[in-house]
Amino acid sequence: MDQLGPVGAAIIDGLDIAADDRHLDIASGTGEPGLSIAKLLPQGHVVLTDLVAEMLDIATRRAAAQGIANIETMVCSADDLPFDDATFDSVSVRFGYMFFPDVARATAEFARVLKPGGRLCASVWVKPEENPWTAIAMRAIATEVAVAPPAQDAPTMFRCAAPGYISALYENAGLRDVAEWDVPVELVTESPAQYWQMISEHVSLAVAALRQVDEPTRERIRSHAMTNVSAFEQDGRVRVPGLARCVVGTKGSDDRGHCP
Repeated sequence: MDQLGPVGAAIIDGLDIAADDRHLDIASGTGEPGLSIAKLLPQGHVVLTDLVAEMLDIATRRAAAQGIANIETMVCSADDLPFDDATFDSVSVRFGYMFFPDVARATAEFARVLKPGGRLCASVWVKPEENPWTAIAMRAIATEVAVAPPAQDAPTMFRCAAPGYISALYENAGLRDVAEWDVPVELVTESPAQYWQMISEHVSLAVAALRQVDEPTRERIRSHAMTNVSAFEQDGRVRVPGLARCVVGTKGSDDRGHCP
């Protein structure tokens, strides 16, 4: 959560939300940035969506724990939203785009449900070389496992890394004043061992690769990754940099959204 906080803040800045806005958060997972947005909308409302009901259950519990009442959740697909045209003042998508089966259709849906003048802001990961927090682990895995490159446009973490990739989708969906900018992030862990635990359990690329190996091989990979990530130790912690990209676009006043 700390690592991704700057990206959520950048998305919120890009949306230019008002206190009574109705907001849609796509691929919400356990609730961010939707819950942070809800706190900024005392007279507004936020809808959190995801394909996984169990994730939204966690978001609901987190909202209750924080006293956030102006939210609701809905299980649905990003490319088939169950909302009328021009329902929302803003839409956010934090690290969901890379995994949509049909990114063009999903973008058209986001544009469709936006009100004229509404904004869409999303984030994706920049190329692996700019994200050593994952690259270190994947290079360690590659010393033992032949990791096949993903198929063209297959849903993977770095699928949308190319500059202009998301901007082109926005423009094809009829959004205007499209802009993108990079946001630095930092993964901070207490030790190389904690770094490896986090990556090996929560980063999909690593999890999938590690399923292929036996325990001795996994231990060699772990040792290799921990040795390399030790180069990022400072002040008793491991601080590994990364880079995300945010993209914002606005629906024109005479545009109801385009079909792909």
